[in-house]
Amino acid sequence: VQLQASGGGPVRTGGSLRLSCAVSGLPSGRFVVGWFRQGPGKDREFVAAIAWRGGTTDYAGSVKGRFTISRDTAKNAVYLAMNSLKPEDTALYYCAAEGTLIRSSWSTPSQYDYWGQGTQVTVSS
Repeated sequence: VQLQASGGGPVRTGGSLRLSCAVSGLPSGRFVVGWFRQGPGKDREFVAAIAWRGGTTDYAGSVKGRFTISRDTAKNAVYLAMNSLKPEDTALYYCAAEGTLIRSSWSTPSQYDYWGQGTQVTVSS
């Protein structure tokens, strides 16, 4: 099982970035991919998640309306489109996968079995 995040970088306040997560080796269809982030001196926090089968999504309140998670089943990829970025969005962003499919657990990092390496997003004012 492999997840590989990419697409981070420096951006100005109000700018946009799109993160990608390449997914391989997971059970066909029966998993959820989530994005988490960890800022300097902070705990890892939930950003968004999407069910591979069906495409149901969930978002943290702090990003709702600004970030959009999507998936491309043909390319085995999950994306996080981030708009109206703020300095407080600065963090190392991770993608992860879990197979419980219980929506109430999507925001809990410990429920995720597989993690990719992070990609750094730095938002400057």
